[in-house]
This record gives sequence, structure tokens and C-alpha cells, in this order.
Amino acid sequence: MRDILEDLFGNEPLDPVEAARRNMRPNLRKRFYQAATAGEGVPYPLLLDGRPVRTPAGNMLAAPTLPLAQAIAAEWEAQGERIDPAAMPLTRLANTIIDGVAPNAEPVTQEIAQYLGSDLVCYRASTPEGLVAKQAQHWDPILAWTCAALGARFVLGEGVIFVAQPEDAVAMARAAIPSNPWRLGAISLITTLTGSALIALAVAGGRLGVEDAWAAAHVDEDWNMDFWGRDELAMQRRAARFADMQAAGAVLSSTG
Repeated sequence: MRDILEDLFGNEPLDPVEAARRNMRPNLRKRFYQAATAGEGVPYPLLLDGRPVRTPAGNMLAAPTLPLAQAIAAEWEAQGERIDPAAMPLTRLANTIIDGVAPNAEPVTQEIAQYLGSDLVCYRASTPEGLVAKQAQHWDPILAWTCAALGARFVLGEGVIFVAQPEDAVAMARAAIPSNPWRLGAISLITTLTGSALIALAVAGGRLGVEDAWAAAHVDEDWNMDFWGRDELAMQRRAARFADMQAAGAVLSSTG
């Protein structure tokens, strides 16, 4: 069964764009099992027809909590005649965490920390007034939470001109990045999807829900769409990314 999972999912990257690219397979494998369930024990394994499943790297595909294992099993149970990895964001994220994050967490932590030096929510527009107000509405509460909860006070810049953040602010926010591989992997994915480590930390800290975090990450894009209209293909890609965001949120809510 490991060979089948390796063929389906490969070695899943954390980058959702690259993950989507790898999952654009014209020929989907036929469903080869009758039932998907969560097994007993900690961690809780995914069982297909009562048999445990292994990740592409050969590790047990198992979740640290029963609700998370059941959610992964539900993805497999929901598959039709053929298995579509693109419709299984939790499974993809679980594979990435088990095979990539757990054995080598430091580079993942470092990548998240790099976003703190030029975080999305710190760069503000000067005009038009409506966009300035929208950015403040969505982003100011995040910075206020970062200051109150993490002791990290970030400074604002205007436009795209780089603004160096205080070293102590970056250090304090970095210290809030968890070592737990499941939470770390989820935060890494949210950071990549939103362009903001502070948004990701606010979701992990319970300050933002997934939908509010998604709205905060797309203030500029939504503002432009209000003027220029919506591109349907772009909206489809955005919906796929939001599914990944929901998967990361599910991991955080199940492991908090």
C-alpha cells in the first residue's frame, strides 16, 4: 500500500503552488478500498479496509488526535470511483508533516521566521483612502494582538519600500513558533498561503479564525477585484488554496 500512496501523493512539498502542480495528474488511480476509518492508539492511524497506510516516505500515516484522524479518514471515504489527491488537503498536509517537518523542523521554522522581517501586514498603502482603511481594519488588530500576546512591536512601512523590523520584535515572534511538528507544519502552510507569519501565528494563537485570516490576507486583492472584476480561473485557484488553508486550520484546532 505504500507504493500506491507514493504514486498518489509523491513527496508532498509545503509550498501549496508546487503541491498543486504535482497533483495535476490526468489519470487518477481507481479507488482500491471499501472503507476508510481511524484506528485506535496514539497516534491514530488511517486504516483502509482495516489495514494501516504508510506515507510516501514509508512512515505510518497517523494523526496525533482522534478528530484529526477521523477527518483524514473522511477525505478517503469521500473519494468516488477514482482517488483525487487534489481533493484531499488534510492527507497531503499530514504526509508533508510526517515525512518532511517532523524529521527536519529547523529549516521550516527558519523559513517562517524569514517572513517576520517583511511581513505583509506591516506594509501599508498611502492611497486610496478606502484601501488604507481596509488594511487598517484587518491588519491593525493582528499587530495589536502580536504586541499584547507576544510582546512583539512591529513597525509599519508605506508601499513596497523595505522597513527593517526591530530585532527584539522578530525574536519574540519567532519564539512563538511552536516546536510541535503538526502545529509547525500548519503554521508554515498558512504563512505560505497568506504571505504573513503574523497572520499564521494569530490563527495558531486563537486570535483569528480561518475565514478572517483569509480575508486579511486578501485585502489588496479583493480591493482590486472590486474595481476590475473577478477572474474566474483565479477564483478557482484561490478556492483550492482556501481548502489548504482550512486543512491547516483543522490541524491547529485539533492540536491546540
